[in-house]
Amino acid sequence: MNVILTLLALLTGFLTGALFTFLGIPLPAPPELPGLVGIVGVYLGYRAVEYFDAGIDLLAALGLAG
Repeated sequence: MNVILTLLALLTGFLTGALFTFLGIPLPAPPELPGLVGIVGVYLGYRAVEYFDAGIDLLAALGLAG
């Protein structure tokens, strides 16, 4: 994992959140801890399926792949 890239992403998110609050725009994510935990859960689920190389090509399974 690239630490510089991670810190830049954190800084970008911080500045975006501050700008949204400054301009009175609602956050595009739940502003409560359970919402944040849910987002982390989605990410961890994505990584788990990717790690175990599980999954299907849904379009191919439905016969819609081009």
